Amino acid sequence: MNLRNTGQEHEISALLIVPDRELARQFTATVPQTRAFQILADLKSYPPQQTLEIRVRQLRPNIILLDLASDPETAESLIRFATSLNPPVHVVCLHRSKDSEAILRSLRAGASEFLYAPFEIGVQQEAISRLRRLVKPESSAPAERGNIVVFSSTKPGSGASTLATQTAFALKRLTGKRVLLADFDLMGGTIGFYLKVSHSYSLVDAFQHAEHLDPALWSSLAVHCGGVDILPAPGAPYADPVEAGRLNLVLDYAQRIYEWVIVDLPAIFHRMSLMTISEADRVFLVSTSELPSLHLARKAINLLAQLGFPKERFQIVVNRVNKRDGIGATDMEKLFKCPVYASLPNDYFSLHRVVTLGQPLTGDGELGRAIENLAGKLSGSLVSAHGSGILRQMRPALLQA
Repeated sequence: MNLRNTGQEHEISALLIVPDRELARQFTATVPQTRAFQILADLKSYPPQQTLEIRVRQLRPNIILLDLASDPETAESLIRFATSLNPPVHVVCLHRSKDSEAILRSLRAGASEFLYAPFEIGVQQEAISRLRRLVKPESSAPAERGNIVVFSSTKPGSGASTLATQTAFALKRLTGKRVLLADFDLMGGTIGFYLKVSHSYSLVDAFQHAEHLDPALWSSLAVHCGGVDILPAPGAPYADPVEAGRLNLVLDYAQRIYEWVIVDLPAIFHRMSLMTISEADRVFLVSTSELPSLHLARKAINLLAQLGFPKERFQIVVNRVNKRDGIGATDMEKLFKCPVYASLPNDYFSLHRVVTLGQPLTGDGELGRAIENLAGKLSGSLVSAHGSGILRQMRPALLQA
């Protein structure tokens, strides 16, 4: 269901969460008449809070249309959670009847509006007018922003950190643009160690000062190395949860001052990874050709599909490919049911040498050339997408859940 407004008024994008399918049917039947709502996704059960947060970060709806009647306590907890996000999301409660007690409970929980069956058009229009004032779009056009490209492994040790690092330096060489390499693995980030950078601050400090980031503060957080700015992980493991709002602020600031923001993530199943990929323009899932890694890659693809990411938003990169493995790109594409973006050779000795020296790979070796090709393909595809105006419209496809 993807119902777009054909009138002159701006449409209100919405995430529909209605376990009562008859209630959902009654409401959606009125959408073509009001011509006010664009339903981005239709969830048939109340999601866990973490899943709701991921969906909101992916789809960025103006409002959530929430079934208050099926389970009032769960619905109220979701209202409080949605309105506490940064930025908050407005919630419109749906109910089977004009229940005065339910109206009061929803407003106390933080809901903005209350609609009830049979969803009379006149009653809805009044609420829609109020909602349009709440979600009125910005009048000025946003400034051009940098590209966020993330690398995440499907199995720890697959080489995502190496590929993120070397791709960042390759993009700097190829494009000459400002590049940030950020290590988002708070428990075991190694980029700072590999590049032998000396730093007093880390990504954690950026999160802790996310509301106050400015050029002076940022210059003390990022470390310059070989033409690329590095935002390293903390020296000691950091296990405290990171607020999604702070993560969003850090990425937002980075996009304003860098043309390329390359993020090294922990394994894709980690909460930090799932939050970050919701903000990314391109996601690379790094696997090796070993069977356990391929198995986890397929699980990761299924997870991202369930969360609503379209396949054009993420690509598989197979690392350390050995011709003797007997598994070709065609076989892997059949396994994943999606294309393999790149296959990179196993070049242990070249990699060991540059890691020992704390230097980027050059294009002299087989692996260096492969990473140069990946960076060239990436920069070409993203520049092309920007030129055609389609990149920023790449939001997760509608998913019935």
